[in-house]
Amino acid sequence: MSDLFELGMPWFEFVLRATAVYVVVLLLTRLSGKRSIGQSAPFDMLVIVLLGTAVQNSLIGEDTSLLGGLILAATLLGLNWLVGYVTARNRRLHRWVEGAPVVLVRNGKVFWDQLRRCNVAPEDLDVAMRKAGCDGHHQIELAMLETSGEITVDAEDR
Repeated sequence: MSDLFELGMPWFEFVLRATAVYVVVLLLTRLSGKRSIGQSAPFDMLVIVLLGTAVQNSLIGEDTSLLGGLILAATLLGLNWLVGYVTARNRRLHRWVEGAPVVLVRNGKVFWDQLRRCNVAPEDLDVAMRKAGCDGHHQIELAMLETSGEITVDAEDR
């Protein structure tokens, strides 16, 4: 029972480990692009679970105490709150963390290089187009890949 609260390393090492892992995973997910996070498919969920497993030892080291896990959870939640707080007050950091919307189609012209750069399959654009009631790309006034990974389509007035 005493092992529950006996730390295997100093408390500040948990905080340092959690901070380092949080920053690196944030960088990696940001570099992986909007579509990998915003549009969850079964393989995306698998990546999320495996990512958690992959960084587990980096976070916890040899410690298996309840207190160590609670320190890590509090640190990760605190970092998440801090990033949200700071990005809500700093436009440049918000844009870096969240990214910026990308124009995929304007006035019926599809920007195929943007679709490839953002890892958007043409079929995904077609699904969004049909949801907006468009029969073809020529009816799209503006299609955007939002920072959430969603494709929004504004159809031209008919």
